[in-house]
Amino acid sequence: MDTLDNVTIGMTATKAVRVSYAMTVDHFVANMPQVYATPMMILHMEMASGSAIASHLPEGFVSVGMDVKVRHLAATPEGRTVRAIARVIQIDGKSVLFEVEAWDGDRKIGDGTHRRGIVNFVEFEKRFGVKRLTMSLDWSNPDNASRSGPRSLPHPATTR
Repeated sequence: MDTLDNVTIGMTATKAVRVSYAMTVDHFVANMPQVYATPMMILHMEMASGSAIASHLPEGFVSVGMDVKVRHLAATPEGRTVRAIARVIQIDGKSVLFEVEAWDGDRKIGDGTHRRGIVNFVEFEKRFGVKRLTMSLDWSNPDNASRSGPRSLPHPATTR
């Protein structure tokens, strides 16, 4: 069975997000407008693309981004909801090409194409020497005894 046997032209998915401060240009580059950043729009387009085919890939396989050709057409302020839409338009060997769009209400704010490659997750990580970070705290250790338990970092949007 080929890894893309269950993927078909026309499959779609949508990723909807409310634009937070952490998604704005000003969050990444000081003294810039507080509008939806192009890299965030591309990320959401990639997420929609991956979602469109993820459940149709064989066990142990994932899709990874390998090409992006996108135009950012209009600014979107913090607080607005953006929908990133991806639709399969071509299937080639071990990759899938998507038509992608982003919308703020009925206004198109971005469009283009995105290609994702299909890889075996374990083999891919092994090939590139990925080492997973694991952390464990021994609460019986006196150095950790004053802590009440695992702590999480605050979300960047809450620390501005």
